[in-house]
Amino acid sequence: MGTKTIQQSIESVQQSIDKMIGTVLGLSEETIRWKPSEDEWSIIQILCHVLEAVPYWLGEIAQIKAQPGELWGRNHLQEARLAAVTDTDKRSVEDVLKELESLKSQVGKELGTLNKDSLAIEAISRNPNFGTKPISFIVDHLIIEHVSKHYGQIERNLSKLN
Repeated sequence: MGTKTIQQSIESVQQSIDKMIGTVLGLSEETIRWKPSEDEWSIIQILCHVLEAVPYWLGEIAQIKAQPGELWGRNHLQEARLAAVTDTDKRSVEDVLKELESLKSQVGKELGTLNKDSLAIEAISRNPNFGTKPISFIVDHLIIEHVSKHYGQIERNLSKLN
């Protein structure tokens, strides 16, 4: 985590979520549900993925703090992860945006419990690419960077519209 404080981490995630909400508010329903290609997610799928993934990783952080000896993480085929992006036709854009708004306070609350010591707690990941990592890795890469990348993905979708 280096010199970045936990407060800066929280703000970084919240800013990415704000950017997502701000971007989506100006879009038509059609644009939000449009898939650039068979292999790419629509904007609503991206948002629903973020709504599933961030709380998942917050939960894993809490789990590691409670039981550092347990394995953490999942593979990309995990059911909840896949379900989040499959059933998006049933989701209203308004509800998804409301949930993103409340995700911001959840991020603040959960990450706000971390300090230098807890950020340094290490545990072994189920993902062999990660191996043993400190909680700060999950915060930096699987939350902050992940959400920011998905905001970039929304922008790429929009750039393909014209």
